[in-house]
Amino acid sequence: MYHLTALVTLLAIAFYFFTAINVSRSRDKTGVKVPAMSGHPDFERAFRIQMNTLEWMPIFLPALWLFAIYISDAIAAGIGVVWIIGRIVYLVGYSKAAAKRGTGFAIQALAAIALWVGALGAVVLRLVK
Repeated sequence: MYHLTALVTLLAIAFYFFTAINVSRSRDKTGVKVPAMSGHPDFERAFRIQMNTLEWMPIFLPALWLFAIYISDAIAAGIGVVWIIGRIVYLVGYSKAAAKRGTGFAIQALAAIALWVGALGAVVLRLVK
């Protein structure tokens, strides 16, 4: 059983849901009406935070689960928590200014890459045994 990885998966989905709510709140606050996708910098940053999170989820989630299956549930979950923290740092920074998104982006990218490389290495190792 992969309880820790499952919990991190649910937390990542909850974070994504929060970003969707944040976009809706930003629409109300800035007056950007549906279906417009631009118009106010605060809204555009909130929308990009949500979309960038969505863009990374298909990289993060399969790598998270493959790492858990082939290496360790606990280590995968730990790296997954780092990914979520990176996304939170990204959200906080990018919400203030586009130039402040770099640290959070780097944290989450390194976590996702660690999961992917670890999973790939473990799969390849099993194939060559």
